[in-house]
Amino acid sequence: MTASDKITPSHVDYGLDAPGVIRVMLICGIVGVVAGIVARRLAFAPALRQVAIGSILLWIGWALLVGAGLMLASSRWGKLRARDRLLDRLAFNGAETVLDVGCGHGLLLIGAAKRVPHGRAIGVDLWSQVDQKSNSAAATLANARAEGVDDRVEVRDADMRALPLDDSSVDVVVSSLAIHNVTGDGERRKAIREMVRVLKPGGRVGILDIAHVGDYAKEFRAAGMSEVELHGITPWIYPPARVLTAIK
Repeated sequence: MTASDKITPSHVDYGLDAPGVIRVMLICGIVGVVAGIVARRLAFAPALRQVAIGSILLWIGWALLVGAGLMLASSRWGKLRARDRLLDRLAFNGAETVLDVGCGHGLLLIGAAKRVPHGRAIGVDLWSQVDQKSNSAAATLANARAEGVDDRVEVRDADMRALPLDDSSVDVVVSSLAIHNVTGDGERRKAIREMVRVLKPGGRVGILDIAHVGDYAKEFRAAGMSEVELHGITPWIYPPARVLTAIK
C-alpha cells in the first residue's frame, strides 16, 4: 500500500468524536475566559484575591478551549494517522476477512478494506449518537462508496458483546475508540471474548482506545492469545490513546 492510498478525500467524513463533550468544553472555556477577564477588571474583592480569581478562571477557560481544539484536531486529522499506523502493524496479505468492532463512520473498516482488494471488511455498531455525530450505517456506506471500496464493505447492526459471526470466521479484528464505551469490566470482557471467538487460528487483533487497554491485554492473554503487545501511546489521538495488538 502506497502513501497515496492512505490519503482520505476531503469529502469523506469519519465523524466528530464525542460531540457533546467538545460542545461543553467550548462553552465552558469561553465562559471561563470571559469570567476571568471580568474578574480581573472589576473591583469586587481585594486586589490580590481579585487577580488570583481572574487568573484561575482564565487558566481553566484556556485549558478547556485548548482541550476542545485538540479533540477536534484528533477527530478530523489525528485519527487518520493513528489508523494507518495501527493497520500497518497487522501485515495484511490482501485476501483477509476483516471485522471492525464499533465501526462508526468506518475509519478502520474502510482503511482495512483498502488493504484487502481480494477480501472483505465487515463493520458492526449500535450507531450511538453520543459517541459520534450523525452516526449511522448509511453514513458508513456513503464513506465506503466515496473511497471506492463499497464492493467489499458491509455493515451490520450488532452489539460487540454478541457478534453475529461464526466461530473462527475472520482473519483480522480491529477496533478504534469503541470498547471503552461498554459499561462495566465484565461487559467489556464479553466483548474481548467475542473478538477471540470469531478469529481464526493465526488471526490478528489491533485495538486503539483511550481507556482500559491494559485490561484488554490481560483478557486476551487469559483467552489464550499470543504476542499480546501494548505499543504505548499514540501522539495523534486526544485524549491520549494506547495501541494493542495480539495473535490467536
